[in-house]
Amino acid sequence: MTAPAYPPSWYAATARALPPQPVLQGRNDVDVCVLGAGYAGLTAALELAESGRRVVVLEAERIGWGASGRNGGQVLPGFGCGQDRLESLVGLDDARKLFALSCEGVARLRARIQRHAIACDWRDGHAEVPIRAHQYRALRHHVERLAERYDYPLQWWERDRLREVLASERYQGAAYDPASGHLHPLDYALGLARAAMAAGVRIHEGSRVVELRPGPRPVLRTSSGEVHCDFAVLAGNAWLRGVAPPLESRIMPVGTYIAATAPLGQARAQALIRNDMAVADTNWALDYFRLSGDHRLLFGGRASYSARPPPRLRATMARRIRHVFPQLGAVPLEFLWGGYIDISRNRAPHWGRLTPNLYFAQGFSGHGVAAAGLAGRLIAEAVLGQSERLDLFARIRHRPFPGGRALRMPLLVAAMAWYRLRDALG
Repeated sequence: MTAPAYPPSWYAATARALPPQPVLQGRNDVDVCVLGAGYAGLTAALELAESGRRVVVLEAERIGWGASGRNGGQVLPGFGCGQDRLESLVGLDDARKLFALSCEGVARLRARIQRHAIACDWRDGHAEVPIRAHQYRALRHHVERLAERYDYPLQWWERDRLREVLASERYQGAAYDPASGHLHPLDYALGLARAAMAAGVRIHEGSRVVELRPGPRPVLRTSSGEVHCDFAVLAGNAWLRGVAPPLESRIMPVGTYIAATAPLGQARAQALIRNDMAVADTNWALDYFRLSGDHRLLFGGRASYSARPPPRLRATMARRIRHVFPQLGAVPLEFLWGGYIDISRNRAPHWGRLTPNLYFAQGFSGHGVAAAGLAGRLIAEAVLGQSERLDLFARIRHRPFPGGRALRMPLLVAAMAWYRLRDALG
């Protein structure tokens, strides 16, 4: 068996590729086995190897094959649930601690890029932009609360200031964060893998785990081998597929989609976003976009809460781009791709342990580029005997999605239809 190819995307077409890594064979005995070669698993593996542990990573497909190699590339503090929801779940004091950890996640990601010379086209800056008056008021309130309660000042831009850097009439203002940014997601994952392998980590691609046997020394078995370890880390997120049912019932795979236009040319691209920031609106079913290194517009704007891609996806994405940048006209879309993210029921991160030596991280809920690396860092700390910071996340209560395996997706589809209608009606 050989490692499969990456699904087509602009990221896969432009990534600084690694050669395929060998499939797991026979029995392997190590200190730590990590399931999943995405941001969380690779960061945990890197941190543990640098601390002298023998680490193996098992990846069913290719490094960064899942959400880590297909996402929108926006690097942000906070979590998918938002701070108000987090406060309702754990209280203000713990919410402040968790937000501070999320900011650390962004800072560590930037430091990791520098330390390991990861070529992933990092760019500074992110703006959240409201479309309607009630969104404008809510976003201003959010900016004030972040400054007052979390000591995190954002820049508030009125519409005229935003228009100086963003050539769209669609938005009422912006909350701009110069500490956030964006990157090439697959190149970042591949850079993490290079750093981990340089530290001694063994990565096996095309090595899907088909059985997990917990115990004093957990065993992870594939079709051609098995790993016996002192500690195991489950970082498969939306792709666990029967390995750990108690975790799978608490996340839902959601399809997300991104388009890349044909190259616009440097002048035309820079005229759209003059400061090269990433942008996301404040709708529930949001649009998000940024420029690529080869002067394309990368635009994400659709999600599927069923097992099928949305109908007429290419036409829908082109129409949404025209709503934001009508001056582009009928620009061709050269790439269109999607993949699954894992959302938790409350959109809060679901990190912790199943047993004293079996750790997991999931439920990034579309907010995982920085948070997944933070999860990997905190799990590594816990394996090394310092679990206090990971235990903060274990205080968040997570319930299974209702309906069981058969009905939970139809129920979510109905709920999301309501949120999309709410966006449309304002």
